[in-house]
Amino acid sequence: MVDNIKPPSMLGILGGGQLGRFFVISAQNMGYKVTVLDPDKNSPAGKISDVHLCASYNDKSALDTIKNTCVAVTTEFENIPANTLEYLETELIVRPSSRAVSIVQNRIHEKTFFKNNDFPVGPFVVISDIKSLGLVPNDIYPAILKIAQFGYDGKGQTHVNNRKELELAFEEFDCKPCVLEKKLSLDTEVSVVLARASNGEKVNFPVIENQHVSGILDISIAPARVANSLCCEAIHYAELIAKKLNYIGVIAVEFFISNEKIYVNEVAPRPHNSGHHSLDSCDFDQFDQQVFTLTDSPLNNPKLLENAVMVNLLGDIWFKKHKLAPPNFDIFEGSSKEVLHIYGKSEARPGRKMGHFTVIGNDIEDVLMRAKKIKSLLLKK
Repeated sequence: MVDNIKPPSMLGILGGGQLGRFFVISAQNMGYKVTVLDPDKNSPAGKISDVHLCASYNDKSALDTIKNTCVAVTTEFENIPANTLEYLETELIVRPSSRAVSIVQNRIHEKTFFKNNDFPVGPFVVISDIKSLGLVPNDIYPAILKIAQFGYDGKGQTHVNNRKELELAFEEFDCKPCVLEKKLSLDTEVSVVLARASNGEKVNFPVIENQHVSGILDISIAPARVANSLCCEAIHYAELIAKKLNYIGVIAVEFFISNEKIYVNEVAPRPHNSGHHSLDSCDFDQFDQQVFTLTDSPLNNPKLLENAVMVNLLGDIWFKKHKLAPPNFDIFEGSSKEVLHIYGKSEARPGRKMGHFTVIGNDIEDVLMRAKKIKSLLLKK
């Protein structure tokens, strides 16, 4: 039996964006203190943390401070340098581990991991250098070229339809290692958010249906409107991926459904944008689970209390005729079924995630209709 870490112990998180902010809120509500490491002095999580270390993720002095003051550390996003996690692991509980993060933060390592473990994955080719362009089969087009590391929310990827477009795109990515993925004919996209404890115990949230615009998540629907057999399959693969990675923490696995078959797309070693609905629709949200797994507290099997639709709010709606004009959020006042979350970022920019809102209710189609209506009102110029 593992002794759990009890409040008011100090927990650490690497990364101070909105995911870190929600973690801080959850941990503090349970009585823990939180140290945030983030180089942005205005980071959303840093603003509300007990301690904000405003330094780079490889700043040895800051990391030593974490070693001396924190009991356990987690991460907010996958691009934390793996050697930073390795350095902290010498003296602290670090979840997820540097090994797990190092695999999923690099698309080449991640795709190879899927393939070597017989997970269903779409056709892909590793583009490591200019010479490897000659090994690309013609039947992979149309395809998507994705830079191996540091890409997110549609950044670092582009569509290519032939060899010439591939060569140009690879040059635009400075000939950095990439993965070329064949475009699948999509029925829909889904994700599974689950928590896995150090003893192997695991719990999952209902499968989530996702809709993207320009590579950025736009709308998430929980539960997903797909066949139960596909949902069971997605949960099975997500659990197996977590086990194969020896993953401890909250993990999100994204899937493509093409011609009624499921394919693993990618893994996020952290809570996920698509799981934000759980803040309002479940008895325990994904950030509660992150705290539970980090502190070896018993996992609580989350229940979906009401169906939910989550809509991302990008910085675009903060501008009217190219001038800054914050949206009118009065439409959310007085409603417990339509909940607004603003992340506290210092500056609105087009394409930047500034917040989200969740609509909950019994009838999923009615909930989706209400969410789309609110979105259209916010988009009005």
